[in-house]
Amino acid sequence: MSETEQEQGQAHSDADHSTKGAYVTSGAEFTRDTAYIETRITRDAVDGFPVEPGRYRLIAARACPWANRAIIVRRLLGLEEAISLGTPGPTHDSRSWTFDLDPDGRDPVLGIERLQEAFFRRDPNYPRGITVPAIVDIPTGAVVTNNFPQITLDFSSEWSEFHREGAPDLYPEQLRDEIDLVNRRIFTEVNNGVYRCGFAGSQAAYEAAYDRLFVALDWLEERLTHQRFLVGDTITEADVRLFTTLVRFDPVYHGHFKCNRNKLTEMPALWGYARDLFQTPGFGDTIDFQQIKDHYYIVHEDINPTGIVPKGPDLANWHSSHGRERLGGRPFGTGTPPTAS
Repeated sequence: MSETEQEQGQAHSDADHSTKGAYVTSGAEFTRDTAYIETRITRDAVDGFPVEPGRYRLIAARACPWANRAIIVRRLLGLEEAISLGTPGPTHDSRSWTFDLDPDGRDPVLGIERLQEAFFRRDPNYPRGITVPAIVDIPTGAVVTNNFPQITLDFSSEWSEFHREGAPDLYPEQLRDEIDLVNRRIFTEVNNGVYRCGFAGSQAAYEAAYDRLFVALDWLEERLTHQRFLVGDTITEADVRLFTTLVRFDPVYHGHFKCNRNKLTEMPALWGYARDLFQTPGFGDTIDFQQIKDHYYIVHEDINPTGIVPKGPDLANWHSSHGRERLGGRPFGTGTPPTAS
């Protein structure tokens, strides 16, 4: 085969696995598929998977906001020794996330090139998207769960025996009802709201999603004007869930998803709150802005067909003073921050 023929064959292969058409349905609003593998890892092993340090591997791309949550919670709770971490690269095609950041393009523990392989070991006919975060059972190489909302809650509750000394209580019993209520609104209106804007298939769907998003952001702006954290006077699961959207807002959602009524930096309380968390150990040190931009601008061919990744914005301001200490509260309560990563 000639070099030209090889290049043409590679181009055809790449086109076969393009993400074009995977995100936007013309004329329709974006609806997220929330059917995940709901198997849980618990102390009582009710689903057949017991809490067992060293047995499981968390696969979580730093580019993805849903996966970023799991990375943050794992670090805040000090579960690094109990649950290993594999990090796919920031881009993928229609098949799967890939381990292109690792030597030879393979996860060093699981030995796989694509996360898809672990899903197919669980179900050879797995019919849904290959998503992160996912927890893989190392002995079998099969995915246990990709149910991202439950993964972090189980890190807090089921894995408590292996938390570091001084770990925060991210899901305190006495605040769970309020945390759950806040989380529901944050998910529907903000976490998923930016996607409803970006992946809208009609002008009407986009404008409706846009209005809902900024109603919710205005509610959060008001709430966080008077209190340092979302629920109570320490960081909780709710703060983790909001943070991963806020940290992507100006680099990605404002332009790429057309969430452009204003920038995060133009909402004083939310901007101060986001910087407060970013500068808290366990949050900002999990963020890779370049990977975030590469993921959205390269993978989403439907809305950025050129694949050009913007140089801006200047992100040095994330390290500027936020002044949120005046509102009281302590990030880790009576606990301590995680040690340097």
